Amino acid sequence: MSLENRYACSPGEAKTFDTSQLRDNFLISDLMVADQIKGVYSHYDRAVTLGAWPVDKTITLPNFHDFTKQDHFLNRREIGIINVGGTGTVTVDGTAYLLENKDCLYVGMGHKIVEFASNEAAKSAMFYMVSTPAHSTYPTQKAAKKDANPVELGAPETCNERTIFQYIHLKGIKSCQLVMGFTELKTGSIWNTFPPHVHDRRMEVYFYFDLPENQKVCHLMGQPEETRHIFVKNHEAVISPNWSIHAGAGTSNYSFVWAMGGENMEFTDMDPVIDILK
Repeated sequence: MSLENRYACSPGEAKTFDTSQLRDNFLISDLMVADQIKGVYSHYDRAVTLGAWPVDKTITLPNFHDFTKQDHFLNRREIGIINVGGTGTVTVDGTAYLLENKDCLYVGMGHKIVEFASNEAAKSAMFYMVSTPAHSTYPTQKAAKKDANPVELGAPETCNERTIFQYIHLKGIKSCQLVMGFTELKTGSIWNTFPPHVHDRRMEVYFYFDLPENQKVCHLMGQPEETRHIFVKNHEAVISPNWSIHAGAGTSNYSFVWAMGGENMEFTDMDPVIDILK
């Protein structure tokens, strides 16, 4: 069980980064390790990105006391969980929630014991999580994929036909500041979130999954006038600061979890960057 610390950096500093420095600062690799919970504590809006992969045993969310200074991880935090693997169970203070592939569970501030288990080791669950600070408590709530709010965007002609599934948002599962869901790209589509945008009032994390073996996504980031790129493989995530665009194109279609934390929860509060290719 480990939690890595990542400090925030300014856009001026990021302009000077080479490929290795970009990856060290913004790419999150090796989140899914069998029978472990691993993560990254980012100083952008204090968001914590975590992966839990229970295979042969039940694993428990640690308090990561060096970072939280709390007896329990959720004493002052909330967390969103999306299962990107086989069927599994998340147990919150003794109450079990069964999560199928792409189901979501929101757990509010104040809960003490969160446990993760797979129904079958051969088809193990993989729980991807993002946690943000919280100042009030909202009820723990599960939503299946069929319960999400679907938004259809894009077109085959522009290679960006996709469905956005909104889970934790103003008109869905209630939270203190966390906004979370996932996007599925249709076969033949490779572009996500294009044209891209920025939102100064919140950071975002992208987690790529359902990406076939040996395929990659070229994730675009940076200020609109100073773009950079990071090549990402399956089950890797990219931290997107509030000053950075976030978009990407893959060598195949794929899915990705998006999660935001910050000053406001309006999903449409964004500043599109329509001239990025000029």
